[in-house]
Amino acid sequence: MLRVFLLLMLPALAAAEGAVKPGDAAAGQRAFARCAWCHQVGPSARGAFGPQLNGVVGRKAGATADFKYSPAMKQSGIVWNEQNLAAFLRSPKKVVPDNQMRFWGIGDEQQIANLLAYLRTVQ
Repeated sequence: MLRVFLLLMLPALAAAEGAVKPGDAAAGQRAFARCAWCHQVGPSARGAFGPQLNGVVGRKAGATADFKYSPAMKQSGIVWNEQNLAAFLRSPKKVVPDNQMRFWGIGDEQQIANLLAYLRTVQ
């Protein structure tokens, strides 16, 4: 009985801990069009209105040399993993208060998962 209960509770526990759903990289690439207004990826990516996002998974926040980050972002101490990137995509101001990103966040968990799947491909 306890084993069945635990098996039934695992998905809820994973969600509560901020687990990231599997995503579709192709759908994430399409969703990235919204991000591309400010961010670049790919071999010629550079910081412009926002930092370039090549290799963002595993990178320290505020660390690329080609973008002027807010003091809040540089001092956040965050190393971007999938859980904190997902939280940032949901609500940038909640994760890094006083950051300068002009973005309200994404409420669709599947879209966040898709974007993360895509960002993993642009290392």
